[in-house]
Amino acid sequence: MPKIKSSRSAAKRFTFSKTGQAKHKRTNLRHLLSSKNRARKRRLRRPGTLNATDNAMVHRLLPYL
Repeated sequence: MPKIKSSRSAAKRFTFSKTGQAKHKRTNLRHLLSSKNRARKRRLRRPGTLNATDNAMVHRLLPYL
């Protein structure tokens, strides 16, 4: 049986934790940063995780990661 290709767009956006949860970069940290307070920007630096449905979809897109 041939290998399955990974979705390259998903591979650039998601990584997996040791428990298998998909991690992603949070939004709202690209521009207009002067109006956002320091604590909010610090929280946005931490990676977010996906819910169970989206996590299963990302696992299908990235079969070997």
